[in-house]
Amino acid sequence: MKRKIVIGIFIFATIITIRFFCGVYQHDEFSEKYFFIKHRPTWKWIFYSPIGMSDKKIEEFSKEEQTEQKYFNEFVKDQGLSR
Repeated sequence: MKRKIVIGIFIFATIITIRFFCGVYQHDEFSEKYFFIKHRPTWKWIFYSPIGMSDKKIEEFSKEEQTEQKYFNEFVKDQGLSR
């Protein structure tokens, strides 16, 4: 019984760690999805760029889209992943 509890806690901790430190981003030009390791923990799992390859400025988007673009820039672009 004790062994099952330890295994359950280990599996739960592994899943939470993966959720916090790994993610998936959608490439802003080719629309392909890539798995990556985040530079800091966050609950967010999927990252995408609302701007994409358009010529629009970030000020032209809604608050939610601006926040999404900021996350994309911090976790993907600034880390050199979406080139």
